[in-house]
Amino acid sequence: MEKVKINPFQMFSLIILFELGSAVVVGVGVNAKQDAWIAILIGMLGGMVLFCIYHYLFRQYPDLPLTGYIPKVFGKIIGYPLAVIYILYFIYIASRVLRDLGSLLVISTLTQTPYLVINLLVIFIIAYANYLGIEPFARAGEIFFFFFIFFLLSSNIFIFASGLVKPENLLPILEDGWKPVLKTAFPLTFTFPFGEVIVFTMLMPYLNRPDSNLKTGLFSILVCGFILSYISAIDIAVLGTKMVQTSIFPLLETVSKVTIGDFLQRLDALVISILVIGCFVKISIFTYAAVIGTANLIKKRKHPAIVSVICLLTLAASHFNAENIQEHLYIGLKIVPVYLHLPLQTGIPLLLFIVVLFRKKRKN
Repeated sequence: MEKVKINPFQMFSLIILFELGSAVVVGVGVNAKQDAWIAILIGMLGGMVLFCIYHYLFRQYPDLPLTGYIPKVFGKIIGYPLAVIYILYFIYIASRVLRDLGSLLVISTLTQTPYLVINLLVIFIIAYANYLGIEPFARAGEIFFFFFIFFLLSSNIFIFASGLVKPENLLPILEDGWKPVLKTAFPLTFTFPFGEVIVFTMLMPYLNRPDSNLKTGLFSILVCGFILSYISAIDIAVLGTKMVQTSIFPLLETVSKVTIGDFLQRLDALVISILVIGCFVKISIFTYAAVIGTANLIKKRKHPAIVSVICLLTLAASHFNAENIQEHLYIGLKIVPVYLHLPLQTGIPLLLFIVVLFRKKRKN
């Protein structure tokens, strides 16, 4: 592993940007209708419990990433194939986020630009960020964090100033009871975006203050949960439940309705800036996790060749993982949470936790 370190605020900034990433624009929990904001908060609580498990495993193996200690816990025969599965998982999810970014840019602004060209340009920048390493990227994350929050706050101010918000769209609360809310929270909002924080088990060894990991992670997830819940409530209050459910990018739709006087309108650029920053950070972290996981498995230092292969695989997967945006969203909302997220975000880590805890107690 690289002999570099990042501080707690840099980790906080990266988790915030990563967790919000595409979720802030794509929309989360819409299946719960006007109670989507409640489903997000419940999913957030589940994500915090998961992070506690990730932190416990990190404290047992503070110098190793997730793909490094899996073989030590399960043995080489089971551990190495599982580590490879996690590397492929990181690549695949990175490709899905890349697809989100490319789709938004094609739909909103670059309508005449081929989708592949946009993603190719994005992946070149991400490859360069991976090549530089986690320390420069974490410093850049601190700067991106302030821009991201500024764009988010500006969008919110303009939405309220234009008089678009209709609180009655959020009523009645729990019209259909708790069942649809809980069904949306588990597995959907629980796994996306909160469960995706499992990728940070690959970055935890880089913290210069390992004792701050739990506090930083839990606080980051808490902040993200409230921001996402608030944005979801705003989208529903402006657009109404039906439009939010049918819109591909609800926040973009919300901000596009902003009109203040005769001079301030069409503020889509704010939303696009939010998505570009968040998705860039999210794809970079997923690809970087795959890079260091691969380097760890083959017992090599991070090499430009590994970075190139991982980024090319991400680009290829983003192009072939769905024929259109509707199929892409269906796979992401119906198939991935159940068959990929739940086993890899919850199932395997829970098994690791039980085995490590059992061995520790037996040793004592």
